[in-house]
Amino acid sequence: MNFRKPRPEEPEINLIAFIDVLLVVLIFLMMSTTYSKFTELQVSLPTAEAERLRERPAEIIVAVSGDGRYAVNRSAINGRSVEVLASALSAAAQGQKEPVVIVSADAAAAHQSVINVLDAARRAGLARLTFAAQTGEK
Repeated sequence: MNFRKPRPEEPEINLIAFIDVLLVVLIFLMMSTTYSKFTELQVSLPTAEAERLRERPAEIIVAVSGDGRYAVNRSAINGRSVEVLASALSAAAQGQKEPVVIVSADAAAAHQSVINVLDAARRAGLARLTFAAQTGEK
């Protein structure tokens, strides 16, 4: 009589089946993933000629302070409403052919203050707008 306990079999991990399952999961994830590209602004930049522009376009500079005050061509505007700003822009654009409105806003200016300038320019019939910024160089 043999009273010894039978030796348990060594556990065996089948790696081939594990790899097969992982490959199926990987293929499933690759097929179900949508590769979306974030929408970008489509901007067509103007071409530059070798010759410098001899005549600068008419400019109207609108300054927006950090506390929401406005100045058009360095003259302060009394009031902060869109109507007052639109009338000041219309007056500044008198006699100018297609003026460019340059919005020079303080970095601490409220977003609504800048939107008010854009709305006032639209109401004044000024379609050419640009923003002034500083370079990061010190």
